[in-house]
Amino acid sequence: MDETRMTGTAGREAGGENDPRTGRAMDTVVRTRGLTRRFGSFTAVDGVSLDVGRGEIFGFLGANGAGKTTMIRMLCGLLMPSGGEATVAGFDVYRESEGIKRNIGYMSQRFSLYEDLTIEENIEFYGGIYGLKMDEIRVRRDALLEMLGLQAEARKLTRDLPLGFKQRLALGTALLHDPKIVFLDEPTSGVDPRVRRAFWDVIHEESKKGKTVFVSTHFMEEAEYCHRVSIMRDGKVIALGSPGELKREYGRSTIQDVFIEVASGRTAAGGGEARAGGSGDSAGPAGKGGEGS
Repeated sequence: MDETRMTGTAGREAGGENDPRTGRAMDTVVRTRGLTRRFGSFTAVDGVSLDVGRGEIFGFLGANGAGKTTMIRMLCGLLMPSGGEATVAGFDVYRESEGIKRNIGYMSQRFSLYEDLTIEENIEFYGGIYGLKMDEIRVRRDALLEMLGLQAEARKLTRDLPLGFKQRLALGTALLHDPKIVFLDEPTSGVDPRVRRAFWDVIHEESKKGKTVFVSTHFMEEAEYCHRVSIMRDGKVIALGSPGELKREYGRSTIQDVFIEVASGRTAAGGGEARAGGSGDSAGPAGKGGEGS
């Protein structure tokens, strides 16, 4: 099998024990080994091996059809793998999908809340689904409305909200039950740059609290805000590292230029066996201790 081109400590296999942000032992919350999903004769995810740590913002990049959404759905316990191994928050994806669902938040590409309910009613409804008591729902609802800047719109019907407000609401409901891991599948598609930046402020605040955030995006400047990014092509992870590591490895000044080179197939095709970077680079928005776009 061809080697995936990875950055960081030479020869370190996926499953290396160091957190790439700190160089210290990684508190792994998501682990995959050879994870694969086939649909008939088509292989959507092809033998992916990853370790992702507590509090890490981990980015999935790839063209449409590269395998990002299929990978996320398997890790969320929504889609059974065809092969390989994976644990999420300590739960096995084959046998303990309900345990996974209780410990994650998920925001899909498409807006999935009820448009004939108000913002408050949507939050209360999903709080009930998550098994929260009403007193707890009210406290978390008020905190989320303040964090997301939606207090003034709380009693508006969701269908009457601009897209950016709807996306903020969807993010809030994904965080409502205080999950350990949050999966965001292209959460800022179709929203303006100001709203996208506000999203990322929330994501980094949640990361500081110890939440692990998986995010897929097609905005290359957003990849600069991740601690690490993986680039997928044809179901394989073919590059993995911090934004700084990847730019140095490929001799490019932006992640967009790296992505164009890797996703276009100009580099050698990689296998699914990822070698994790480990030089300690921590990427993030300018002013947050990382590399701005």
